[in-house]
Amino acid sequence: MVDTMARMQDAHNVQVHPEWRTQGYRYYRAVWVECAELLDHFGWKWWKRQHPDLDQVRLEVVDIWHFGLSDLMRAGALDEAVADRLMAVTDQPAGDGERFREAVENLAGQTLSDRLFAMEPFVAVLDALPLPLTELFRLYVGKNVLNHFRQDHGYKAGTYRKTWQGREDNEHLVELLAGLDGVPADAVPERLYQALADRYAAD
Repeated sequence: MVDTMARMQDAHNVQVHPEWRTQGYRYYRAVWVECAELLDHFGWKWWKRQHPDLDQVRLEVVDIWHFGLSDLMRAGALDEAVADRLMAVTDQPAGDGERFREAVENLAGQTLSDRLFAMEPFVAVLDALPLPLTELFRLYVGKNVLNHFRQDHGYKAGTYRKTWQGREDNEHLVELLAGLDGVPADAVPERLYQALADRYAAD
């Protein structure tokens, strides 16, 4: 699964820039900004009633993994130890919400401090949610397909419409992925891309 995600990430990064490994992209910056977006979906305001949007929380974790995976690949640090750490995450019942918030803040803080992706704090986020490797992989494949779709439809040029039929594309993604349960894994990317294209064209 980790090898598959690495191949998919490399293909997407090449789509953004063929020489992505040498461009000096600030992946650490993307990670901590995604951490803030994640907390907004999870809820952190003590003065306001909030309910975690766990579908979007999980997608934000996957966004963080896109950037973290890119940073690890660029540094030549994607090895068996990374896969072992991801495989160690279990699907235990969700824990305390504050523990999860603190894990996210620790990831953001260490990433900013080191200016590198911090694997151990990321695993702590997965543990606290929880988000085991099999689910991380399923959502990663879905978000990678959406990222390719965005690029194909003008995301970098600024012409892509992120909201369709009154909902953001991430919301459509969650719904369409659920509809592909039971589809063979190797058929999911093509089927999902076509489903996204159909909805986008219908807006």
